[in-house]
Amino acid sequence: MTRAEWMGLLARSTPEALAAQVAALGEMQTHSWLRAPEAGSVMVQGRTGGVGAPFNLGEVTATRCALRLADGSEGHAFVQGRSREHATQAALIDALMQGDRSDEVRAKVLDPLAAEEAARRDTIARKAEATRVNFETLVRGEDA
Repeated sequence: MTRAEWMGLLARSTPEALAAQVAALGEMQTHSWLRAPEAGSVMVQGRTGGVGAPFNLGEVTATRCALRLADGSEGHAFVQGRSREHATQAALIDALMQGDRSDEVRAKVLDPLAAEEAARRDTIARKAEATRVNFETLVRGEDA
């Protein structure tokens, strides 16, 4: 898993799920702030058909932060919403993944979050599939 992939996973995780996984990890690392958690707005862009010209879709509230652990590892996070705890925990995991404990953090935090996200996406896909309607025309009046 690349850094961009785990940072995306941490940002998409629910604050409750991330807090539970961080608690399972054990002690919280002492850190110093490079940028304390702060909430703001981010402009979201869309594209017509996914490939057309970009247009401004609207603003989304987001929280960002950056921290440094005692060993010098830096962690950054950018999450949707106003949860300072979510951003702090995501930055902490980002910093830990760059250190000696990366295998432990992957097994105890990232793998369970990835499994939860996969289950959540599967549930959404199943609900959408249940509403699919197939329209088939066997014979049209003017074709007869």
